[in-house]
Formats: sequence, structure tokens, C-alpha cells
Amino acid sequence: MTTVLIVDDQALQRLGFRMLLQAQPDMSVVDEAVNGSEAVRKAAELRPDVVLMDVRMPGMDGIEATRRIVESGGRSKVLVLTTFDLDEYAYEALRAGASGFFLKDARPDELVVGIRAVAAGDSVISPGITHRLIDTFTQRAPGGRGAAQESRLAVLTEREREVLVAVASGWTNTEIAERLHLAESTVKSHVSRILAKIGARDRVQAVIFAYDTGLVRPS
Repeated sequence: MTTVLIVDDQALQRLGFRMLLQAQPDMSVVDEAVNGSEAVRKAAELRPDVVLMDVRMPGMDGIEATRRIVESGGRSKVLVLTTFDLDEYAYEALRAGASGFFLKDARPDELVVGIRAVAAGDSVISPGITHRLIDTFTQRAPGGRGAAQESRLAVLTEREREVLVAVASGWTNTEIAERLHLAESTVKSHVSRILAKIGARDRVQAVIFAYDTGLVRPS
């Protein structure tokens, strides 16, 4: 059973998420929170598998709440929900350690699949979000490779760099396998090695690393 904490300052949004998730046979909503401070406290108390986090809320926002939940070292993973006009906040949420995010206009089935993936330890970032959000705001990132980043890039093989570029472009493992003519299991192995070599916690951090180092540039 995947346990979920819903965090949103809008009562109707919380109700909608609760109805959707409680209709799933493998999910349980453990509680709700209306702001970031409450989310941090309840995440520590209840230790849910996934915190479904809104970004803009009164008091402590979702970005700071995400940062504190992740830095606490607890078991909870954070999946951020945002609207397109809050894309800069979403990008910062990724930097804060979120395991991924969806736009609030995502289909219900997409959200359910995303929660399951995050609970299983994967990251969730759709190609559309990669291009529309991360591409836009990495243009504001400092850019350029520091010595530490350069050393991490240097240990990647040419194929691993190619796979990392594909990941940062929003391709799924299946798409990478098809386009690079590899077995999907081989792609998964490459991704695992890449994460280990560059010190990334998950696929989302790998995307940010690829942009920050200039390996991939905004289109």
C-alpha cells in the first residue's frame, strides 16, 4: 500500500486528489496539509511514501517544504504539482530535491502512475515539462563547468554521455533504446551507472546536471 500526504492550500484540490487516490486499491491518503510548515511536520510524524506537494501556498511554500523534507533524510519522496505559470517555482523545486513534478492539468491516470513510480524510487519528469520548464530556466542558471563537475563528466564514457543527453532531452528508456538501437535493459544499466558516476540521486538530478554543465543547452 502506497501512503500519500496531500499538501495544497485549496480545499477543493485536496478533495479531488483524495477522491482519486482513495479509489486506487493500492493507495492510502494518510492526511492532508494546507501549507509547507504543516507538510514538514506531518511528513516527519506520518512518514508517508509520497508527499504530493503544491508549490505556492501561504507561509512556507512548497519549495522550502520540499527542501526540508528531503534534507531530513526521511523515507518520504516529494512529487510536486504546479501550473505552467508557476514554472520557475517548479524548477526550483527540482533543485530542492523533489523526485519529479507534474502540471496540474495532468490526466488522473498519469498522476496515479507518477505517484507509484516515485514511491518505487524512480523519478518522474515528463518530456513536455522537460522542454517547457527546465529548458527555459536553465538559461538563467550560472552555466559553465566547475572543476568538480568537469571531473564527474570526465568519467563518463562516450555512450554514457549520449544516454545522459537523451535523458536530459526528456526521452524515456524505451525511446532511448529505440533511437540508440540498444536493449532497454542496457539503457537502464547505463542510466544507473551515470547516476552513480555523477553523484545524482535520481533521473531528475541528472537532467539538471546535464544542463548546468552545458552538456545540453536550452533549445
